[in-house]
Amino acid sequence: MSVRLINPGSLAEAKGFSHVAVGRGAPVVLAGQIGWDKTGRIVSDDLVAQFALAIDNLLDALRAAGGRPDDLALLRIYCTKVPEYRARLKELGEAYRKRLGRHFPAMCLLGVTELFTPGSHVEIEGLAYVEAGGAPGA
Repeated sequence: MSVRLINPGSLAEAKGFSHVAVGRGAPVVLAGQIGWDKTGRIVSDDLVAQFALAIDNLLDALRAAGGRPDDLALLRIYCTKVPEYRARLKELGEAYRKRLGRHFPAMCLLGVTELFTPGSHVEIEGLAYVEAGGAPGA
């Protein structure tokens, strides 16, 4: 694993994220991904469905750079529906764990009024560290 997660006892308990991520290897910066398909079409108006597909898209990009989900050190989530996000944490958590297991990098959620692509409610960007030998894919 190229990322070590740390949660100092002097900080509030981290639930669903880590306070610190220390990476080893080449940094891989992952552009914000939304819940769209390969053609650029938003596939659903549902927040959880968009969240799940945004993670899938982010992981596809990471794999193309030779990385794995546990190489993620940081996730930044932008959301236009923060009250709904809070209300649906259980469903969002299930979608997250299905894709990333119990790997919880440093994260933040930012409430925004609008995203660039009309109809998009969530965008996720990331930072990973990929050790030498990770073969980039296509």
